[in-house]
Amino acid sequence: MASRTHPPVTAALRFCLHALLVGLLALVALRALGDSAPRTAAVVTVSAVMVVAYAAGALAPPVRPRKPAAALWLALLGAVWLVLLVLSPDALWVAFPLYFLELHLLRTRWALPAVAVTAGAAIGGFLLHSPAFTPGAFLGPLLGAAVAVATVLGYEALFRENERRRELIEELVATRAELAEAERAAGTLAERERLAREIHDTLAQGLSSIQLLLRAAERGLPADSPAAAHVRRARETAQDDLAEARRFVRALSPPDLENGSLAAALERLSSRTTAPGLTVRFAVSGSPVELPTPYEVALLRAAQSALANTVRHAGARRAEITLSFMDTSVSLDVVDDGRGFVPGSTGAVADAGPGGFGLPAMRSRARSLGGTLSVESAPGEGTAIALTLPLPLPDGRTGQDAA
Repeated sequence: MASRTHPPVTAALRFCLHALLVGLLALVALRALGDSAPRTAAVVTVSAVMVVAYAAGALAPPVRPRKPAAALWLALLGAVWLVLLVLSPDALWVAFPLYFLELHLLRTRWALPAVAVTAGAAIGGFLLHSPAFTPGAFLGPLLGAAVAVATVLGYEALFRENERRRELIEELVATRAELAEAERAAGTLAERERLAREIHDTLAQGLSSIQLLLRAAERGLPADSPAAAHVRRARETAQDDLAEARRFVRALSPPDLENGSLAAALERLSSRTTAPGLTVRFAVSGSPVELPTPYEVALLRAAQSALANTVRHAGARRAEITLSFMDTSVSLDVVDDGRGFVPGSTGAVADAGPGGFGLPAMRSRARSLGGTLSVESAPGEGTAIALTLPLPLPDGRTGQDAA
């Protein structure tokens, strides 16, 4: 009798069940030998046959819970037990381990009727050998059956509850590991962006200013003078260092920007953003120009956050991302035809795009780069988000500053 994949009976309980059944059959045979009854040989023979049949089934691989072979084995044991019950009243005791076998091997809807039939047979056997009616003839087998049913079904219920708790703990552990990994990735990405922004806003801008000042000084000196040569060499060094700083800044940019332009990253974002019934399109307007890394990060994060809100809250069928390059500014527009909301209302949008940037974060990033963020929406009329940043000029100023 092989155990289940998730056994309701432990190895110790199975051993006790084997020992109980074999021990009771041995007791039946010994009592028959001690009484020297006419049917002694038959009782001993049938008890031995039942022990052999039980051992064969317990060791047979096909005899598994809820399998046809188990039902056939139980039917064989029951038939041998009925013969033994007719021969000896002591065979009544064997009914108790049979209850547990039936509850363990059969499905509940079949096990309960089998236990009832076994209890009925035990009562009949008692009345067969003792015509005098006593309450114990009924209460003994019935109480034994009730105890077996309560024990097995209670253990099954506890086992299922334990399995649910184990699965829940495994899910919690896996979720915690995923959350920790996500937090590490987010922290790493945030630090990369911070370093890129700091280097761009300090070192790169300073080197750019030094280069411009040295160029102006070089124009004020005779071309063949030693001072002009030193200034020219210093300007070239500053130019090389500025190029190196820009390469370093770009190496610290978000992974989506490492393998291509901002337009390519937005195109990939559009293609991989999926939701039931949602179509996302991307377009570029104007002539693309190279943007500083903080600009590209701000525009990419704005698109990610806006699309995240569209997927989670808008219920939209269509969304469009447009990256527009103008003379003095660059603009990102994200428009959807979803349910919309009232801008500025509490809880209107759960701002949780990739990287943790919502509308307040987009607005703050836009202000830090001298740009603006506008949101147009109304219930049932979709949402339009526009992030506009002034293009930087070669001297480090923005188009708005120059104007």
